[in-house]
Amino acid sequence: MAKDKFEEALKKLEELVKKMESGDLALEDSLKAFEEGIRLIRFCTGKLDEAERRVEILLKNDQGDLAPVPFPQDEGDAVS
Repeated sequence: MAKDKFEEALKKLEELVKKMESGDLALEDSLKAFEEGIRLIRFCTGKLDEAERRVEILLKNDQGDLAPVPFPQDEGDAVS
């Protein structure tokens, strides 16, 4: 999984959820899907945590404090 990208892992997780929600899986298959889902969730959470740490490093000011910086919005992207 180390080489897999976040997006690929998320897509696999979404597919697993759909299969499990269908109710068509046998108990053993459901347990395997659940285990795989937990592994994917941990991978995705790790990637998100890593991204958050990188963003925080980029947003630190000269004193080493986090300085909130709003995302620039394009005129077409304005939220109503």
